[in-house]
Order: sequence, then structure tokens, then C-alpha cells
Amino acid sequence: MSMTLVPLGVGDAFASRYYSTCVAVEADGAWLLIDCPHPIRKMMRESPLALDVPTFSAVALTHLHADHVSGLEGFAYFSHFVLQRPCRLVAHPEVAGPLWPRHLAVSMEHLIDGEGQDLPPLGFADYFSHVALDEAAPVMVGPFEIECRRTVHHIPTFALRITAGGRRLGHSADTAFDPGLIDWLGDADVIVHETNHGAHTPYARLAALPEALRDKMRLIHYPDDFDVEGSVIEPLRQGRLYRV
Repeated sequence: MSMTLVPLGVGDAFASRYYSTCVAVEADGAWLLIDCPHPIRKMMRESPLALDVPTFSAVALTHLHADHVSGLEGFAYFSHFVLQRPCRLVAHPEVAGPLWPRHLAVSMEHLIDGEGQDLPPLGFADYFSHVALDEAAPVMVGPFEIECRRTVHHIPTFALRITAGGRRLGHSADTAFDPGLIDWLGDADVIVHETNHGAHTPYARLAALPEALRDKMRLIHYPDDFDVEGSVIEPLRQGRLYRV
């Protein structure tokens, strides 16, 4: 048994060479999208499996920085108008709570009909079905058992451990270097860990980790000038298909 991992984007907020970081995960025929930047449908279409919104049973959000959620409006609109079903959203309450009033309501609350007449206002529950992540216990989303842990970042951000198909995937989300987080991710079969400048994890700190950890670590969220070929830790390549 295994999980399939497809990095739809590997770049950071300033990337011009790559799409923003976003990964798709599959187990037992079910697909989970982790973060949802723009242009999400183009990113999915260009993947080796030609994925699309109907492919995914849920979207998991790590945090609300735009390079991780700027495609969610379009994803939710597609779900609402084309699929006529809510988007299943997996997120910690500190992420889901401000998502509607401080991010999406301004563009999604008020709609008009074909005659230009105002329709009744819509809310979070009209577009989304929320599955709350809990730092104290895992939650089940289809075949995926999902655990979360707070990271060291500017705003509430949560790393993920995802277990399915007899395998475990760790995803650091955005974070400053945090040995405790790396320990928490350490029992995963594959660890997807960010590296970047500023309030992120320096590559040199990851390169100094024990070889056993480095061997199962894959880098993501790297800047355009990152030395992909010279890295001692394998960087994920956008659009490739991996087995966990």
C-alpha cells in the first residue's frame, strides 16, 4: 500500500519560476489537496494526472497567507456553481475562523442574478463544510488520518501528519526552524519540509540534520535562486509524481 504525492507547486510567495507551494495526496482512490493557491485549476491541469476540482474530496489549509489560499475562492465557486456541493474544508479553527470574515466574505457574500438583482447574502456554510483539526487528537477525512501541530510563523499555521494506505506523510507547512516540529514529523515515511529566508527554515539547518532524517526529507517552498541540483536533501519537483 502507499500514498501518492504530487507537488502542484514548490515555490514561495515571490516565485517567478514556480507555482506557489501546494501538494495533492492520494490514498485508496481519494484525493486531498493541501493548500490552495492561484491559479489552482491550471496547476492541477498541468499535473501528470490532469487533476481538477471534482477529483478532490477535501482541501486542507495550513494557514491564511495568500500564497497558500489565493485559489480557494475560485475552488469554492467551482464547487458551488458547477458541482453544486460545498467544498469540504479541513482546517484548525484558528485558520477557518477568520477565513470568511477577513478574507472571502468581501468577494463571495453578495451575488446578483442574471437581471442584476441582489440575491440573499451567502455565508461560510453555503460554500464550505468544515472539518476542524484538533491539536489534541487526529481527525479522519475519508482514508486520511490527519494530525496537526502549531508551527513558528507570523500567523496561526499548522503542520500536518497524514496517515493512509499504511504510510505516513509529514508536512511542515511554513515555519521557522523548529527542532520540536522536526521530531514530531520524524516518524513519517516521507517528510515534506519548507526552506526559505526570513521567518522560514534555513537550508543550512536542515542540511545539518542526521543523514537518516535527510534521506526521507523532501524540500518545498524554496526560492527561485535555490540550488536545486546542489542540495543534499532532495527538493520536490513541480508536477512530478512520488510514492510515499
